[in-house]
Amino acid sequence: MWVLAGENSACVRIVGRANFSSSIDFKTLIQELNKKGCSYFILDLSECTLMDSTFLGVLAGFGLQSASPRVEGPKATLELLNPNERISELLESLGVLSLFKVTQGNPQPQQPGEAVPITTACPTKEDVRRACLEAHETLMQINPQNASKFKEVAAFLAEDLKKTRPNP
Repeated sequence: MWVLAGENSACVRIVGRANFSSSIDFKTLIQELNKKGCSYFILDLSECTLMDSTFLGVLAGFGLQSASPRVEGPKATLELLNPNERISELLESLGVLSLFKVTQGNPQPQQPGEAVPITTACPTKEDVRRACLEAHETLMQINPQNASKFKEVAAFLAEDLKKTRPNP
């Protein structure tokens, strides 16, 4: 990921595969920039080849928050720039494409910005499992038709998390 952030907006370029391991860093980045006042995010997907269901679930979670009048605090709006056909089809098939503004062309930052270093979270296995479970639950919450696709994965992750937590 590459990030150019201004006062109220940021452009995040995702290169290669957006998957479960990068989803935690992505989520942390968006949350931290949002806390600092960024409310508009352009996700440049020109070089993103594929998104797995965990990353899609994290992305959909931000889209859901921006669309929901019930969410308190600063909202983050995400614009998806140049998603390839496969990513667009995945978003459409999961019923979450409508949560985003999708555009084609060159990034048009809302304001001048500067490069932002990305710190990797170094998540534990439990953190990764929890993030995966939350992402899949989000996809099922947004579109009930996704339950048939992800209920077994979510059940496995929930059971796996129970096993990894120490008993009190």
